[in-house]
Amino acid sequence: MDTFNPPYSCIIVDDDEIDRLTTLSFARKFPFLDISGIYASTEEALKNVNASHVQVMLLDIDLPGLSGLEFRRLMMDVPVCIFITAYTEHAIKSFELAAFDFLEKPLTNDRFTLSMHRLEEYMDIRQKASLFEISLGGDILYIKDGYDQIKLKLHEILYLEALKDYTKIVTVNKNYCVVSNIGTLLKGKAFNTFLRIHRSYAVQQNFIQRITSNTVVINNFELPIGRSYKDMVKTLK
Repeated sequence: MDTFNPPYSCIIVDDDEIDRLTTLSFARKFPFLDISGIYASTEEALKNVNASHVQVMLLDIDLPGLSGLEFRRLMMDVPVCIFITAYTEHAIKSFELAAFDFLEKPLTNDRFTLSMHRLEEYMDIRQKASLFEISLGGDILYIKDGYDQIKLKLHEILYLEALKDYTKIVTVNKNYCVVSNIGTLLKGKAFNTFLRIHRSYAVQQNFIQRITSNTVVINNFELPIGRSYKDMVKTLK
């Protein structure tokens, strides 16, 4: 998976001129965004945008012709899509299309700023994370962090946390990220001592200190137990 360095190429698509200019004025306050295109329709955007060159879309949904949702389906290669719309009933469909955020019109500076702070953190993780590989026949995990290769001992990993397309690896001393979803990691033989307790968490069983009806405590971290994982966790009690 490709990673990007800031500023991140960003396009704005909205058929309402005032809304378009409002989004533009807010976005310009964040130097990690490079506004590479501003469009009044999805058709105009399609003629001018190469998905492989765009990292962020600020996209209206209720558009003439091709809707924002349909446009997103054609642009799934763009890592981040933030929908901005007055129609909240589209929220569920937008997240089915891997929306990063859903902002309601009229757009406010405070809500937009919150979204941008989350976006900057996410893109920073995306930039630093890279693919991992496991050494053959060993208890070692090699992670590429930027240009450095870091060696981790699997038995020092406390738990895994899902972050969209990434997985945070939490150890006693430090946290790392790899470009792999948590489900793919857990299929590997190296992670057979880990137990999935939630859609977002898998824990190293040896580090479990306490199990309650709703949480697992591991090295003083309290993690939630997902409803569909409770029966599996009960087998440890």
